[in-house]
Amino acid sequence: MKKPRYDSLMHSAKDYVLIIIGLVLYALGFTAFILPHEVVIGGVSGIGTLVYFATAGLIPVAVTQYGVNLLLLAMAFKVVGRTFVMRTIFGATVISLSIGVFEGYFMSMPPLIPDISMSVILGAIICGIGVGTIFIHNGSSGGTDIVAAMVSKVSNVSIGRTMIFTDMIIVLLSIFLPFDGSIEARIQARVPTIVYGWVVTFIIAYLTDMIINTNRQATQFYIFSTKWEAIADAIIAEAHRGVTVINAEGWYTKREIKVLMVWCRKIESVTIFRIVKSIDENAFITQTNANGVYGKGFDRLKVRLKAK
Repeated sequence: MKKPRYDSLMHSAKDYVLIIIGLVLYALGFTAFILPHEVVIGGVSGIGTLVYFATAGLIPVAVTQYGVNLLLLAMAFKVVGRTFVMRTIFGATVISLSIGVFEGYFMSMPPLIPDISMSVILGAIICGIGVGTIFIHNGSSGGTDIVAAMVSKVSNVSIGRTMIFTDMIIVLLSIFLPFDGSIEARIQARVPTIVYGWVVTFIIAYLTDMIINTNRQATQFYIFSTKWEAIADAIIAEAHRGVTVINAEGWYTKREIKVLMVWCRKIESVTIFRIVKSIDENAFITQTNANGVYGKGFDRLKVRLKAK
């Protein structure tokens, strides 16, 4: 039997630690800054909030959240696969426990930030950072993340965009929460909290996409150097990135030259610069951002082909 590699185990352990940190951040942002102001947000947390306020606090948010997550996972099992389901069960359990602990504490006291605008914006920022951290380490907090994961399996639709459409409907349902008064009074009271809920949804989705895209953003290099062979060999050996050699001609010198074309992750750019500088300080380099690089070593192209 082949033993698991040490670096592979360490990588998985690091992923799970960062997933837990992301989950706790989300739970903290939600329970400390959003829930105390009775603002309904998107996702399963929003469904849990609806049930919580509809039952006058009888059913905790964490209980509804965990139950809905298990239901969604049962529906999505065949689409997203066993690995995603196992990680999502782990994430759903951790986030429900975290919300359950924080909920009892923060709902038993006045809001930490009395001003609703500042409170929900801060909460949304913390939640967005948490969700983005979870996704870039292949985790999930469940809920609309499951729906987004199913959509991303078959198309290139943004995860954040998928979450927005689903979450906006959940937030809109808060207008039907119990209210003593006329329809006009209900609308006047609920519309501001719905707007706050939508603002939170957009901030979380934007930060999620920003963190995910920053992590996946690629960079394209063109490297001009007389020592191109040594540079190409070093990039392959040290940066573990492919190199394409292009035949070109310098029009000013009328000499044939070799141009190296390299793609790498944005976070690997410094490594490429260090390799080139260590071999040829006079090398000419251009660097541009690539919005999408698909193929081996990068992202997988996900499109639906038309049926013949």
